[in-house]
Amino acid sequence: MGLVESPGEIREESSIRLDGRELTALSEKEYRSVRGGDIAMVFQDPLSSLNPVYTVGNQIIEALELHRDMEGAEAKSEAIELLRAVGIPDAARRVDEFPHEFSGGMRQRAVIAMALACDPDLLICDEPTTALDVTIQAQILDLLQEIQTERDIGIMFITHDMGVIAEVADRVAVMYAGEVVEQAPVKELFANPHHPYTQGLLQSIPGRNPSTDRLPTIEGDVPTPHESASFCRFVSRCPKGFDECERVHPAHVEVGESADHTAACLLYPEDMPTDDTVTQHEANADQTGAEADEALSADDWPAAKRNAGEDTSPVGSDDSDARADGGHGHSAGDTGGHSEGGDPDE
Repeated sequence: MGLVESPGEIREESSIRLDGRELTALSEKEYRSVRGGDIAMVFQDPLSSLNPVYTVGNQIIEALELHRDMEGAEAKSEAIELLRAVGIPDAARRVDEFPHEFSGGMRQRAVIAMALACDPDLLICDEPTTALDVTIQAQILDLLQEIQTERDIGIMFITHDMGVIAEVADRVAVMYAGEVVEQAPVKELFANPHHPYTQGLLQSIPGRNPSTDRLPTIEGDVPTPHESASFCRFVSRCPKGFDECERVHPAHVEVGESADHTAACLLYPEDMPTDDTVTQHEANADQTGAEADEALSADDWPAAKRNAGEDTSPVGSDDSDARADGGHGHSAGDTGGHSEGGDPDE
């Protein structure tokens, strides 16, 4: 979104792409056309997203004037239609009201209307239901799914609520300390998690362990991601960690039955000896950008084994990819942020 302010920065070697367009190299002026026009965002707290001294209608009209060259009666009429589209009753009257006159659920609907005003290709929803009660939360989730279907837009849904992920996501990217540690289609992730962190998250869901008196927890503290990781950030809390995890940064490798199910863990590929998996992960840690993507292809895994004095057949497929590309739908793929993100611990 281009909203990171100093001293925060996006590292030069980073890559953020939308429909093949590299966003990290854009100027602020170019970003303005992308922000709102191509990408829109719904934030966690709708009240802080709305300016309290302007009417809801004025704030929607401002987006229409900036990105769609509408003004006057035309812009106001479109603002009313947008409020109707997100389920706000008596929209013609509500358009002239201020944010404090809306309920929490209605404010979130108004924020969604603002995001849709510019007809974006991608809608990023950052914990959009956290501040809402369960009934209103369900209504907002239903609304987002309707919008995704009707407007054919991608939705990236960022949340810590595993129940929400199961309901709205098509594909999930699980993040820990600022890094994607596992990504997979939602059904496969819940049925067959591979990364120890994902396994810990799912084991802590009430109802999944009916035979235990206490819910399992992930022991330890979340590390502060203030520097580039040269090792597995989860190692201090991982029940399966070993010495090499403290010095080698894991690459994404194919796991499970689906070709697009990957995990960044030195335990994989499972059918290779641990020494050989560590050797290949270590080799990938020395590469960045496109080189790292190439290093994740299946052909390179047997190459590492040959370098270690062992010959074997390829594992996986050539189109393995470790990038956490935003996608379409309600998650980090065909369902937008289905993914885990936000707080470093989820």
